[in-house]
Amino acid sequence: MTVLPDDGLSLAAEFPDATHEQWQRLVEGVLRKSGKDVSGTAAEDALSTPLEDGLRTRPLYTPRDTAPDPGLPGFAPFVRGGRPEGTTLGGWDVRQRHASPTGEAVLADLENGVTSLWLTVGGNGIPVSSLGQVLDGVYLDLAPVVLDAGRDTEAAARELLRLYEERGVAKEAARGNLGADPLGHEARTGEALDLPDLAGLARLCAEEYPGLRALTVDALPYHEAGGSAAQELGTSLATGVAYLRELTRHGMSVEQACGQLEFRYAATADQFLTIAKLRAARRLWARVAEVSGAPGAGGQVQHAVTSPVMMTRRDPWVNMLRTTIATLAAGVGGADAVTVLPFDHAVGLPDAFARRIARNTSTILVEESHLSRVIDPAGGSWYVERLTDELAHAGWEFFRHIEQLGGQDAALRSGRLAEDLAETWAARSAKLAKRREPITGVSEFPHLGEKPVQRAPAPEPPAGGLPRVRRDDAYEALRARSDAHLAATGSRPRIFLATIGPAAAHTARSTFASNLFQAGGIEPVTGGTFEESGATEACLCSSDALYEEQAAQTAGALRAAGARQVFLAGRPGQYTDVDAYVFAGCDAVAVLSATLDRMGVS
Repeated sequence: MTVLPDDGLSLAAEFPDATHEQWQRLVEGVLRKSGKDVSGTAAEDALSTPLEDGLRTRPLYTPRDTAPDPGLPGFAPFVRGGRPEGTTLGGWDVRQRHASPTGEAVLADLENGVTSLWLTVGGNGIPVSSLGQVLDGVYLDLAPVVLDAGRDTEAAARELLRLYEERGVAKEAARGNLGADPLGHEARTGEALDLPDLAGLARLCAEEYPGLRALTVDALPYHEAGGSAAQELGTSLATGVAYLRELTRHGMSVEQACGQLEFRYAATADQFLTIAKLRAARRLWARVAEVSGAPGAGGQVQHAVTSPVMMTRRDPWVNMLRTTIATLAAGVGGADAVTVLPFDHAVGLPDAFARRIARNTSTILVEESHLSRVIDPAGGSWYVERLTDELAHAGWEFFRHIEQLGGQDAALRSGRLAEDLAETWAARSAKLAKRREPITGVSEFPHLGEKPVQRAPAPEPPAGGLPRVRRDDAYEALRARSDAHLAATGSRPRIFLATIGPAAAHTARSTFASNLFQAGGIEPVTGGTFEESGATEACLCSSDALYEEQAAQTAGALRAAGARQVFLAGRPGQYTDVDAYVFAGCDAVAVLSATLDRMGVS
């Protein structure tokens, strides 16, 4: 007789533990059914997912996947957080970005959940002379201000300090960052920026404004140029080290210099990679501080920004989901401050609704999901700890690569860093073109009939340095061609989907073909005849068995009706009567571009 425990639930303790080898044999059986005859480790490798930087995500992680001890929150190597209390007291700092704000928009954010301001000053942003007007009504002793001013950094910093004094803000109450980042500015613009009083600003903050930092190490320019997670980590380390050298050369201690740096990283919808990146970044900076002689100063302060690269211009509503996942990952990863870019960021100037959704994303995760009540909630996961370790090693290797080139400034000016980033982006672009990395609403499940979101143009960002890329770039170019055709002729280019047999036979492939052609702005037409469709090309959609019986005959009939090109949805096979194939893994961008060319869509 089995005796149940007091809670009434039977336990599995009486059953022997399954072994890794037993699981592998089950995997072998499943793969064998799909035509892959592999065994042991090779079977497990077949289910692995390749990542950038030579990393792979395996299907199963166990205690055998060891990683170094991450330590405790607030203690070296700071993997589990830069502060012992994490963000448990009030959640992370909700930091809203403003590039062209009104005082009303700034106050609306602060009154509705935003806890600090990130202001783009100078250039096409807020004029330095208007800083006081934008901050009118803001309690500067309560709301931290972070500046991003490029060549106007020193003027903007002095103006903010003047405002603190004018409004009676005690020096110890001032919070934020003056935003000096000459190497980040050079990466953005190609302009070498000489800030003669950089060390003076840092020393002033260190000695008189304990809540202010002078420098930002912004890794976003490298992320936005197509860099990988490891390249983002490596460039941030190289930049941080360059600033440490500069500040200590002017007499500051390593501890003081470390205390003047804040690091900015991208948070993407790849939640585990983002979590691991932030954890790895703290570990790597702790190592830099240790070898620099200040192991206790290695607690990296992090500002995470939802990735501009992942934001789409088409179906921008999906960006709300992307930024929610990215914000969750940033919070779990231990970011001190998080900026959620509004869902219409890629379209133009965000409206009040978009800003409200952006700030409420953090509010829901902190106040309703209670995400910040646990320090390092992903810690202890075999997968997360192993990924953190592997990413830390990859990031360190790229940092060493930059140092071998002469440091961050030399790597930028030689063009070698740009080449490295371009190579990474080219490899990723190939996956995007083949839809191996799907973009929902753009390359997958696009909606041609959706009314585009209209926004006032945003100020032009700095240019002249590293490029700015987006995942949707190639598809956006195709859709723009289709839009121009629609504006000129009143209709989009069309393709006729010739379905063969019952719905059960053709639905999967007709859905696939419909998604693929719509990704390029080509409207699929089903039902009726080819002549009635207004199309110039056609695509056969059915099962392999029906293709064998009817593909040749149907293709011939379509050509006789005027089809210039006949595709077949499915893997290339023996159907010599069709002109081309569309299938999972084909270069969709190349197929769509050539199709638009044949259709006369320029």
